[in-house]
Amino acid sequence: MAQIILSGKLASAPLRESIKEQISALTKEGLRPPCLCAILVGNDPASQIYISNKQKSCASVGINSKVYHLSEHVSKEELVKLIHQLNLDESVDGIIVQLPLPKHIDQQEIISSIDPTKDVDGFHPINLGFLMAQVDKGFIPCTPLGVELLLKHYGIDVKGAEIAIVGTGFIVGRPLGLLMLWKGATIRMCNINTKDISVHTREADIVISAVGKPSLIKASMVKPGAVVVDIGITRVENKVLGDVDYDEVAKLASAITPVPGGVGPMTVTALLLNTLKAYIERFSREGAFVRERVCES
Repeated sequence: MAQIILSGKLASAPLRESIKEQISALTKEGLRPPCLCAILVGNDPASQIYISNKQKSCASVGINSKVYHLSEHVSKEELVKLIHQLNLDESVDGIIVQLPLPKHIDQQEIISSIDPTKDVDGFHPINLGFLMAQVDKGFIPCTPLGVELLLKHYGIDVKGAEIAIVGTGFIVGRPLGLLMLWKGATIRMCNINTKDISVHTREADIVISAVGKPSLIKASMVKPGAVVVDIGITRVENKVLGDVDYDEVAKLASAITPVPGGVGPMTVTALLLNTLKAYIERFSREGAFVRERVCES
C-alpha cells in the first residue's frame, strides 16, 4: 500500500480554517461578507450535487452564496443578461456557471461574458492568459490549483519532476499542465490521440489522470515509487469511481489520492480561496485594505 494517502479532506482543513478566520476578522471591521453567485442551467443531478456542496462549503467559512437555477431551455441571451447584471452588482465578488451547459449554448461565449475579476473558476481567456504568461494575477482554475495545494501540503515538490497528465480538457488538463510547467516541472500531455499512454506514464515521477474512465490507469502503467493523482470522476451504480485502478496501483505508488476524498475537497477549497481573493481585491481597489492580506496559497 502507498506510504502516503493524499487526503484532500485533511489538506483542505487548515486552508478552510484560515479562510474562515480572515473573513471573520474582516466582517468584524464592518465589511460585508464575501458573496459567490452560482448559475445552474438545467436539472443535471451531478451538477445539482456539486452546487449544493459548494453552498455548504461557502456557509462553513462565512461566504454568502446565491444560486440562480435556470431552465435547460433558457436562451443564450437570457443567460448573458443575468451574468451582466451580476458583473455590475458591487455586492457580488465571484460568479461561476456550473458546467456542462446545454448543447444550444456556447460554453466559451458564456465564460467570456463573466467579468474576469469575478471569474473565480478561472476559465475566462484573460485569466487563462495570465496563467499561460506565468503572471501572478487573476485566478487559477480550481482543480489545478487544488492539485498544487494538495501536493504542497504533503511536501511533494514538482520542481524538476517528470509529470504525465492524462486528459487535456479545458477545465483540468490544459490549465494543470500550464500550472505545473510554471512550477518547474517537465510535462507530458496525453490525449485521446496518444498512441500509447503507458510510454509516458511509466517514465513519470507524478502521474495525474483527468479523463473520467474507470480503471484507465493500471499498475503496469506506473513506475514504483511514483505519485499518483486521480482526478477522474465516474458514477456507476451509486458508486464514485476514479481513473486509477486504486487497489493495484496503491501497491506501487509512494503516494496516491483516494476517490472520493482526494482532489474533490481541494477543488472546492480552491474556489473558496479564489472567492476570498476576489473579495479582498475588490475592497482593495476601493481602498478598504491592502491586497497583501489575501491568504498565501
